[in-house]
Amino acid sequence: MIRAIVRPEKTEEVVDGLAEVGFFSLTKLNVVGRGKQKGITIGTAHYDELPKVMLLMVVEDESVEQALGIITEKAFTGNFGDGKLFVSPVESAYTIRTGEKAL
Repeated sequence: MIRAIVRPEKTEEVVDGLAEVGFFSLTKLNVVGRGKQKGITIGTAHYDELPKVMLLMVVEDESVEQALGIITEKAFTGNFGDGKLFVSPVESAYTIRTGEKAL
């Protein structure tokens, strides 16, 4: 499973880039959080938590590097807060409608 946390303004670019090469299945969640920069200060206002979008997707092991490359390319601005990628194994998955094991 890939968990990608990206800037909201880069979400559609990332999603479209993934779809162009066949990665259609994903889940998008609006989230808030902060990274190493601990939020941002604009004038006298400090914003401790910033809006982000988390994309969740399960891909075959041999496709992980390709998916990560697309996400990195499309989400990149070169500034703090571009996001983070997390990869973890998925032991099993089931289709609710049929009850069948999906992986």
